[in-house]
Amino acid sequence: MNHQQSTINNILIIGLLGILYAPLILHWYDGWLEKSISIEHEYFSHGLIGLPYALYLSWLKRKKWQRLENKIHPLGGILLGWGAISYLTGVAEWVNLSFPLILTGLCLWLKGIEGLKLQGFSLILVWLATPNSLPYLIIPYTLPLQQLIAGVAGFILLQLGFDVQVEQIYITVGGRLVEVAPYCAGLKMLFTSLYVALMLLYWTGNISNKNKVLWLLVGAVGISIIGNILRNTILTIFFGNHQDDLFDWLHNGWGGDVYSAGMLGAILLLYLTMERYYAARDEEDII
Repeated sequence: MNHQQSTINNILIIGLLGILYAPLILHWYDGWLEKSISIEHEYFSHGLIGLPYALYLSWLKRKKWQRLENKIHPLGGILLGWGAISYLTGVAEWVNLSFPLILTGLCLWLKGIEGLKLQGFSLILVWLATPNSLPYLIIPYTLPLQQLIAGVAGFILLQLGFDVQVEQIYITVGGRLVEVAPYCAGLKMLFTSLYVALMLLYWTGNISNKNKVLWLLVGAVGISIIGNILRNTILTIFFGNHQDDLFDWLHNGWGGDVYSAGMLGAILLLYLTMERYYAARDEEDII
C-alpha cells in the first residue's frame, strides 16, 4: 500500500470515527462540565483533560505509526466486531465501551502488536476515562472508608471544641446530622488523582521507573484520602453551624472545583518533592 492510499484510508477511518463518536464524546463533556450526567459517570470527569492528552500523544506519534509495517492481528478483528455489536445495541453502557474497544481493535487490525504498543498509553487513558458502572459496583464496599472519614472528621471536630457524636458513618454537630454517604467517600477524587498522577509520570518520562510510579500513586491515594477527610470536616462544620450557603458552595458549587484543583496541586507538589529527593540521592551516589 503506497503512502497516498494509506493517508486516504486514515482520513476515512478518522472521519468515520468522528461521525460515530463525536456526539457521544460531546455528551460526556456536556455532562462533566454541567454536572448533568449520572453520578457514576461524573467519576470519569478526568476525561476532560485525559482524552485531549491521549489525542495529543497519538498525534505526536503519527510518523512512527506510518512507518510501522501494516500487519493484521486477529484479535483486532474480534475487538472491532465486539465494539460494533456494542455500539449497535444502543445501550448507553455498551455504546460507551464500544469507543475504546474500536480504537484498540483498529490498532491491532492495522499495525498489529507493535501498533498497540505504540498507542498503548493513549489507549489506557481512553479506557480509564470511558464512563462505565465500575463506581456503582465499588460503592457497596466503601463502608470502611466512610467509617474512617466519619471517625477522623469527628475526632478533628472534637479537638476544635465542637460537641460531636459519631456513629458509624453519621456525624452529629449542633443537633444536625451529617451522613458520610458512599458518594462522599472521595472515590471520584481518588480516581482523578490516580489518573493525573499517571499522566504526570508519562509526561515527565518516569512511567517506566517502578519506584517513582509506586511512590507517586501511593502518595496520590494518601492525598486523596486526607483531602476528603478535611473536606467532610469543613462540610460538617458548615452544616452544623447552619451555614447552608457555604455547605452548598463546597458540596455542589464551584468550591468543590477549587478543592479538586488544590488536591491536584498537592500531587504536583509531591511529584516535585520526589524529584528533588531522587536528584539529591543521585548526587550523593556520584560523590
